[in-house]
Amino acid sequence: MTDQGETGEAITILLVEDDAPTCWRLQDALAKAGYEVRTAGTLGEARSALEGGAPRVLLTDLRLPDGHGVELIREVRRRFPNTEIMVISALGDEESVISAITVGATGYLLKDAFPTDIATTVRDLVAGHSPISASIARFIVRRTQNSAEPPPGPALNTAKLTPREIDILWGIAKGFSYAEIASHLGLSRQTVPGHIKNIYRKLEVHTRSEAVFEAVQQGLIKL
Repeated sequence: MTDQGETGEAITILLVEDDAPTCWRLQDALAKAGYEVRTAGTLGEARSALEGGAPRVLLTDLRLPDGHGVELIREVRRRFPNTEIMVISALGDEESVISAITVGATGYLLKDAFPTDIATTVRDLVAGHSPISASIARFIVRRTQNSAEPPPGPALNTAKLTPREIDILWGIAKGFSYAEIASHLGLSRQTVPGHIKNIYRKLEVHTRSEAVFEAVQQGLIKL
């Protein structure tokens, strides 16, 4: 029996996992449940697979031989907004979890806490739920409760933002309009969008909220 979505078509899955035994186990369980499964072991293989069209579901590890799964999640979310994305990873640290969710993952499972029925978990994901390992869910709750606290440590500024761009980011974080930011910093109103475009490019983000999150993560601004 083939598992089908609302359109009656088989649900296609792109499974990105470099550990062969884990990949075989997941592929077998999903195929037996009727899903159409394509596999990839690297970031490059995943990108090649995506040239064949958008999968209904992306299941991806984060630590890949030629890159990080967050890059893939960001690309898939931008190119295929209707694809459901779930992380299956051994990485449960703060940076990995928040980065993956921020760029578009709607589910996050730790490899040491696999559900007994991965096929049912994927079905829940497609139905609009967000399957998340219990420890990850508790972590997200704690982080939300403490969201006013900036991360410890010195400013990183890995994106190489200029002092002017950091000032503008602060204005964005505070919810100021372009006109208010320009007035506060003594800039022309017309120049602010150009600065913001540069900020987005350097931080590799597409929205205000993503830009603010990245800036807070790097310790560039404090809310």
